[in-house]
Amino acid sequence: MKDIFDALEKGQNEFLESLHDATAWGPSERFTALQAQATELSNLAELMGRGLTKHLTRISDDHKTRWQSNFSEFGKAVEAMGGAQEKGSLYEAWEDYWKDAAQRMVLTMDTLRQRGDIFLDHEEAGCPPVLIYDYEVVLDGADLPRPSCYMLLKIIPPADLPCRDPKPWKRPYIIIDPRAGHGAGIGGFKPDSQVGVALHDGHPVYFVAFKRMPEKGQTLADVTHAEAAFVRKVMELHPEAPNPVVTGNCQGGWATLLLAAMNPDLTGPVILNGAPVSTWSGRVGENPMRYNAGVLGGTWNAMYYSDLGHGIFDGADIVQNFELLNPARNYFGKYYDLYAKVDTEPKRFLEFERWWGGYFLLNEAEMKWIVEQLFVGNRLSKNEAQLEPGRNVDIKHIRAPIIVFASYGDNITPPQQALNWIIDTYTDEREIAIRGQRIIYMIHEQVGHLGIFVSSKIAKKEHTEVTSTLKTIEALAPGLYEMTIDDYEGPLLEREFTVSFHERKMEDLTKIDDGRDDEIPFAAVARASEQQAEFYDVCVRPFVQAFVTEQSADLRRKSHPLRMQRALFSSLNPALGWLPGIAERARNERSPAAAGNPFVELEKVNAALIEQSMDLFRDLRDTAYENLFYSIWGTPYMRWFGRTKQPGRTLKRKDELRSLPPVQAALMHIEEGGFCEAVIRMLILLADSRGNVRRDRLERSARVLTQDEPFKSLNADERSFILQEQTLIVEFAPELAIETLPKLLKTPEERELAAKVVRFIPGAIDEMTPHTLETLQQFHKVLGLPPVSGDITEDPLAVTDVVVEPGKEDARAAQEEAASKAPAKSTPTRTAPVRAASAAAVPSKSSPRKTATRKAAGRKTTAPRKSRSRAKKPQEPAE
Repeated sequence: MKDIFDALEKGQNEFLESLHDATAWGPSERFTALQAQATELSNLAELMGRGLTKHLTRISDDHKTRWQSNFSEFGKAVEAMGGAQEKGSLYEAWEDYWKDAAQRMVLTMDTLRQRGDIFLDHEEAGCPPVLIYDYEVVLDGADLPRPSCYMLLKIIPPADLPCRDPKPWKRPYIIIDPRAGHGAGIGGFKPDSQVGVALHDGHPVYFVAFKRMPEKGQTLADVTHAEAAFVRKVMELHPEAPNPVVTGNCQGGWATLLLAAMNPDLTGPVILNGAPVSTWSGRVGENPMRYNAGVLGGTWNAMYYSDLGHGIFDGADIVQNFELLNPARNYFGKYYDLYAKVDTEPKRFLEFERWWGGYFLLNEAEMKWIVEQLFVGNRLSKNEAQLEPGRNVDIKHIRAPIIVFASYGDNITPPQQALNWIIDTYTDEREIAIRGQRIIYMIHEQVGHLGIFVSSKIAKKEHTEVTSTLKTIEALAPGLYEMTIDDYEGPLLEREFTVSFHERKMEDLTKIDDGRDDEIPFAAVARASEQQAEFYDVCVRPFVQAFVTEQSADLRRKSHPLRMQRALFSSLNPALGWLPGIAERARNERSPAAAGNPFVELEKVNAALIEQSMDLFRDLRDTAYENLFYSIWGTPYMRWFGRTKQPGRTLKRKDELRSLPPVQAALMHIEEGGFCEAVIRMLILLADSRGNVRRDRLERSARVLTQDEPFKSLNADERSFILQEQTLIVEFAPELAIETLPKLLKTPEERELAAKVVRFIPGAIDEMTPHTLETLQQFHKVLGLPPVSGDITEDPLAVTDVVVEPGKEDARAAQEEAASKAPAKSTPTRTAPVRAASAAAVPSKSSPRKTATRKAAGRKTTAPRKSRSRAKKPQEPAE
């Protein structure tokens, strides 16, 4: 007790001492604190004002235009009625309309009855994938050491579609669909979908599907292990092919990132379609879905609904949340479209509803991980996500090219959520190159979320082009690129594209967003969510679980509004027993109203006004939603409260990256290699000297590295390995990289040819920057060649003749014949075909050396460095 009183004495307690010291809490310190709070409040007011202005401006502009258009159409319909009355045909138009309307109503109701029957049949069958292709089950996740509900399906090419014959050396495709309430199959939903495009090109296609009910105790770690086993199985089935391409749709996208980060040796290029990775990101005044956790509650919601399901989370709740994003479309628009076009719309409507109405289940552990780690915690981009205890998921471990497809028309995964993880993960674009990664992104202006992987007419060309230019993408030097598809022509199978690859910087990605300050309030939501989840787990969960049984959970699922609306409007309902007969009679006696019927036009106007009214409600709701979120979580106190969960991660400086083992290994072998290493090193040095590389230079570089020998014979892993190695050498030892070029190019002939290749790619001397020309002169001086003069306009490797090794003449001829007979493929641009080679020596690709401690990025260990001008299996110009 004496110690307590001693502590309270003046001079013994810092706080009491500060109360007696007038200078400790002087006006200066108080003013500084108040000024900081005022600044935060001012920033919050500016942010909310900016969002409110955008909302109101968009509401005003959009709805004003729509009201004017609708009332104009209404006036035209009334005018048409007046004209019909003058002609004495108004009553006849009225009779035609009501007969047509009654028939359409009967047929619409019958279509909804068919939807209900399809729903019940689909549920009874266990909700199989909605793929339009035949398939066979290759591997069932339930049979793995860590069981899961996932399955690996092999797509069987249909005989009635123009598909090229699958070739054993062509890269397989694996498509992972989202498990976000719906079932699998949307990626193979149409002939021109992702599956269809890959099948057309002769690639083996596999599909990762899943069963409706998860395995007992299944976690996201089990799912990732199952997907890794699937990739290994595909690699086992196609030993002659490169590592498979893995495409992830929506939530399947971040699942693909988990797979590639935890197993960097398994995958080939990774394609992310509309994948939410940086889930806090978005623009103020847009993207209201990201505010859900802050307004409706965080992780405890997933825990509560899982408890009501007896440990199972019902995916129908997720689907209902999606529908509320656009109530006008989901609760009125799609049904009116069916009613208005009932003669042609039912087939498409029923196909889509079969997938949309298949509701799948998740274990609580899965749903909690998704909400806690991704959507509320945003931990994946901060390098804090743990798939299992002690196993952090680091995106930097991925070695394969990452291709991101996003769209401004996506209201579920806006481009900021699909791309901002790049800014959060890497210090700058140079770190991407140092780590040997290639990240390519595309942004569409219009296509919606489902259109990204359903492959609508707008998005189809993106899927086709990604499929056909992957080999070119792998030939790019490590770095950050934007891919644009400028034009295309010809039918799908022989389509030719004009494609551009543009080197980008982090500053280019920041321009996609309107700033990151709006993400700070989400940190407070994440911390509050953790505390709410702890409170629910300790104080509320025992009581909820005590009142839930397996029977009550099953009753809740069966009585879910989305299931009930389908089940009640099915043939099980005896009140609809009359409907099939009446519908058949309506089809037989169908008499649509004549085009221009004024009552039909009036119906369309009324439908448009109803849909617009619902859109107005949605827009006002989203405006209030956003302002409520920032009013609660954007205050200075909440910013302080969430300070421990602030966005961002500690990023390494360039000098710290020098200690990475791949960097040290590359620098140790700076004097080793051959013609391929030397040319690639010089090209990387030239790219650095130019800063921003033009489109035509990238195109020529990609053509040389993929279509010309000796580069053409390199497989994807070898090419990627050399590109990464030489990038590291150039980044950390640029001067020594130039000085050691003569050790890679030992003969005068090799040096002259390499110099010509390197001069051909930058283009004409007049178009070169002074630094580029100076770098070329350095190359010539070091290699003992005369100064640079004149332009190289022809590809030196394309016109150089080749001497085939003894005994390999037949193999080489077979290769050239196969290449010449191969169907035309899309290349980065429509350029003149590369001429075949025939008679002088091609330089060896690399010099012999030991590689005991060095491995390529792929699944195979790199062979000892030696001449690789042996015959390879036939390869088409692009995979």
